[in-house]
Amino acid sequence: MAGERVRESEPDGLSPEDYAALCDFLRDRTGLSFTEAKRYFVDRRVAARMQAVGATGLRAYLNLLRFQASGEELQRLVNLMTVNETYFFREKYQFDCLVNSVLDELVRDKPRGARLRIWSAGCATGEEPYSIAIMLLEHWRRVDDYEIELLASDIDSAVLERAREGIYDERALQGLPAHLRAKYFKPVRGTAEAGGPRWRIAEELRDSVDFSLVNIADPQQVRGFRGIDVIFCRNLLIYFDDLGRREAAGMFHDALAPGGFVCLGHSESMSRMSSLFVPRRFPDAILYQKPTDGGTP
Repeated sequence: MAGERVRESEPDGLSPEDYAALCDFLRDRTGLSFTEAKRYFVDRRVAARMQAVGATGLRAYLNLLRFQASGEELQRLVNLMTVNETYFFREKYQFDCLVNSVLDELVRDKPRGARLRIWSAGCATGEEPYSIAIMLLEHWRRVDDYEIELLASDIDSAVLERAREGIYDERALQGLPAHLRAKYFKPVRGTAEAGGPRWRIAEELRDSVDFSLVNIADPQQVRGFRGIDVIFCRNLLIYFDDLGRREAAGMFHDALAPGGFVCLGHSESMSRMSSLFVPRRFPDAILYQKPTDGGTP
């Protein structure tokens, strides 16, 4: 057992055995995989949390993470461990693919007024789902013909609060055309003198996205995601190991409606993770489709 390898924390950081035990725990609970290359990153954050809670060593800290009824400390650690680098219209060609090709195919056999469900898994501070909302309003002519549900989830509770608030700095908006910034954002007063100007996304768009705290490595938490038409999960699975990626692919397969699509990051390939999906090459991008009969290819 991993717990049997745990030794008390050393002054210069976690011992190799402790680091392995901690990584095993985090992988089991969150799906996130940390290699030796990430050791300095992990050491610093764990040391800060151990000091904050007064843990005498890693064994005591792991026991707190495992058995604390509220799960508050595990959530705090997860919030420190996640990387949330994103911005509006990142890898825009995939959003172009959504509005130019994918949605028209999905509604081909749907009656007017039918539901379309789009899920941004690993949404961070909300730039991705809000980008999808803007693209739908600006570029999909049939947006008013269907009941569109935009779902967004992340394992990090802190970034979800920022996503719901919808306030962004210049860096996050750097890829957004000026006319769209003027149309969908308002400047936040008093921010120019405090770290640079910020803008808040329109209330209409904030209300259009349903944000929720979800660990995609936990089958219980993703059970409610079913009948999804499109899943965006971009640049998240690179933080999983091979087993975690295969498990995530299986979960996405279960969550999708027959004929639904998964969109991955530009450096990710579903064919290296799972054989459950069919690659589909569209003019703008390659997506991965669940077979229309609901089975495997």
